[in-house]
Amino acid sequence: MMNNHKANKFHIRKGDTVKVLAGNDKDKTGKVLEVISEKYRAIVEGVNIVTKHKKPSATSPEGGREQTEAPVHMSNLMVVDPATGEATRSGRKLNESGKLQRYSKKTGEFITNG
Repeated sequence: MMNNHKANKFHIRKGDTVKVLAGNDKDKTGKVLEVISEKYRAIVEGVNIVTKHKKPSATSPEGGREQTEAPVHMSNLMVVDPATGEATRSGRKLNESGKLQRYSKKTGEFITNG
């Protein structure tokens, strides 16, 4: 399968607060823990929780069920504007120092990571 996504031009980055637009966790917000660029997915804190059954081993003799976050497709995520707390589309424009930076299309303010 051919991947048509550019590896460095995502609207979502690690550390961003995002809102889920579709699926079982619709309208939930959370912090991005990891971005999986090859699959165009992101792992969001507290979203898309799955239960994995772990076999007993030397490191965990108990085994049992472990709940972890599964990746969510980035098309189902939207950046939350830090100024207003609302989901917003993002664009890129030059900041004062002449560097391209993401900005909120709703308020026009720059989006800082974190």
